[in-house]
Amino acid sequence: MSGLASTDEALAILAAVKAKRGYLLPHHGLLALTAPRLARAYDEAYTALTLDPRALSEFEKEFVWLPILIATGEAIATHHIAKFKAAGGDDRGVETCLRLAAFARGARDFRFVGQHWNDLLPGFGRERAYRDALQALMHDRGAEAGLVEAAMAATHACLAQWEEVAIHIRGAYLLGLPEVKLAEALSLVMFPGSVPHFVEAARVWRDLVKSNAVAASPALRSWAAIDQSGFDGKV
Repeated sequence: MSGLASTDEALAILAAVKAKRGYLLPHHGLLALTAPRLARAYDEAYTALTLDPRALSEFEKEFVWLPILIATGEAIATHHIAKFKAAGGDDRGVETCLRLAAFARGARDFRFVGQHWNDLLPGFGRERAYRDALQALMHDRGAEAGLVEAAMAATHACLAQWEEVAIHIRGAYLLGLPEVKLAEALSLVMFPGSVPHFVEAARVWRDLVKSNAVAASPALRSWAAIDQSGFDGKV
């Protein structure tokens, strides 16, 4: 069984992390001392996930991050507020992200009425009512519609609200949001929302592609056609 890393090795790892991010958190030092290989791999994964430029602009990425962090109660990640503002956001934009997170939590109430009161409300349509309320909430907020769909899909994934994830994946396609942007938004779920939730969100997307519920690209159709069942054959 291997022991602790040398102080010099751990400090070198931490110096590299701080130089890249501008801050350190307690788990960085713990990993650097007890699992230096994992510490480096973790930092590389975090860099590829959140720091390296991909499809989303910096503003778009932080707009997705903020409701994810609010919905998951990730109080320590305050640097994302600074990054959002550095990318062109403002306090009103932060409040818009707060509205999205709070609305995502309220989705269960639309689900409840749809499941239990639908017979008493013949004119009620759960998804229509949900959409109408979201549109009213976003009125005059200046948020790009496709970006709202991506942020809501990711936020619902953190909350394990899979029917709503599907609603917003479909919405993103209807608005013409590039698949790579939607994929990046959902991938941000992995750290604060958990990898299992990202796995399930990918399953929801795959099922929508397989059922032709979205106009997926040939590349995503090829992905959906691959057998991706888990150990128990259920995924």
